[in-house]
Amino acid sequence: MNKVKFIYNPYSGENTIVSDLDKVIMVHQKYEHIIVPHRICYENPISDAFLDMDKSYKYILVAGGDGTVDSVVNEMKERNIDLPIAIIPVGTANDFARYIGMPQDVEEACNQILKSQVKKIDIGKINEKYFLNVASTGLFTDISQKTDGNLKNAIGKLAYYVKGIEQLPNFRKLKIKVSSDEVSFDGDMYLMLVFNGQTAGNLKLAYKAKVDDGLLDVIIIKAGIMKNILNVFVKMLRNEHLEHVDGIVYFKTNRLEIECFENIVTDIDGERGPDFPLVIECEKGGISILGSKI
Repeated sequence: MNKVKFIYNPYSGENTIVSDLDKVIMVHQKYEHIIVPHRICYENPISDAFLDMDKSYKYILVAGGDGTVDSVVNEMKERNIDLPIAIIPVGTANDFARYIGMPQDVEEACNQILKSQVKKIDIGKINEKYFLNVASTGLFTDISQKTDGNLKNAIGKLAYYVKGIEQLPNFRKLKIKVSSDEVSFDGDMYLMLVFNGQTAGNLKLAYKAKVDDGLLDVIIIKAGIMKNILNVFVKMLRNEHLEHVDGIVYFKTNRLEIECFENIVTDIDGERGPDFPLVIECEKGGISILGSKI
């Protein structure tokens, strides 16, 4: 029988995975797979889940949000573990799992994973850390750090938007320098996002992004008149073309460098990212996944 390392965060989202553990085991037993669980907690960090990894494992199953998945991927990269991963989306933010077509129903997700074929996908690298979905800086990037954990669990994504609205009166221009083979930008901005996936906060902003093209999609919201900025956001929410839109710099690249001397943080899928300066790259086919519908 094949072994599956099951890493789950019991505190993700509304703690739903705790009541669905039997479904995970049941479905995998049906396919003659043995579940080897690792419960993430302060005393048992994600790194401990890999202490017994050997060739008997077929893949790594992760139940959690985008941040949990990124943590698992970073541990795998650090330890040179080349196994497919599969995602059960149970966190507050499940942008990447939704992008690849994972259902929220745990039993349905497990069946989809076990019936699927391994697919190679790209992965983003920001300095020495990896991300699957999006890296960002500027406006809203520290919302997830400032939002109380209990509030996140109580009202989910609404908590992020509440905190975002609170920040609107504090809009300020942020000086940034971005360099790539395709585009150079040296000016003021409000927000910058670098996508491997397509969505952020369940909003499909990088609708042209592909997870297997070897490229990252970069969106820079330039600083300007508030009326113009609001029009830009409306266009993005409508999935309208981003090219040649006044107020937006949009391009695809496999590598870019970012310098910023403002007192702002970076964000990787809702978790604190590295400090400036940044080198962000796309590692084409950098990881294998199961369950993908794209």
